[in-house]
Amino acid sequence: MTGSLPPVRRRVGVLGGTFDPPHLAHLALASAARTALLLDRVVFVVAGDPWRKNHRRVSPAAARLEMVRTAIEPFDWAEASTIEIDRHGPSYTADTLAALVQPDEDWWFILGADALADMPAWHEPQRILELARLAVTRRPEVDGKLIPPAVREALPHIEERIDMVEMSPLDISATEIRRRVRTGESTEFLLPQSVRAVVDRLGLYRDSE
Repeated sequence: MTGSLPPVRRRVGVLGGTFDPPHLAHLALASAARTALLLDRVVFVVAGDPWRKNHRRVSPAAARLEMVRTAIEPFDWAEASTIEIDRHGPSYTADTLAALVQPDEDWWFILGADALADMPAWHEPQRILELARLAVTRRPEVDGKLIPPAVREALPHIEERIDMVEMSPLDISATEIRRRVRTGESTEFLLPQSVRAVVDRLGLYRDSE
């Protein structure tokens, strides 16, 4: 007598961000997490109202979504989500995960060590940990503890919900890319050429922030 095999649970990663613009480090992060955790797909969630970035002007959501879709077009494992753009009000990760996560799938929220250190200041961080595991990047040569004491104190047992993803650092920032566009400098090796074409067509980042 033979029994049927249990269904294979899909493994999904979520990479959220303002993506203003999406650059090569974003793609490298998603790819590293996919490889390390054997993810079936990675969902790029474009922030609709990035409430923690109200100190600067942010490009229209439609422009940032177009850039993300252009950046991930070559990768069949990547997709863009408009869930935060479609939702009114501030974009909270906990609410986004609650809407996306399916009970028959395994989900990871992908972030860097700097974002992990800031997590206690997020909206309902404990709820995030209940909904998904964390895929946290670290440099291969770093062996020390990556969870700051303040994070452990605010979120007890967080280490049980973390999977480390080794990734060589890429010194790329959206701020530097915007500055280079504004001053007419090259963005080669920082920004996909297809995304730069969208930036130029839409006239983004020409004014000072």
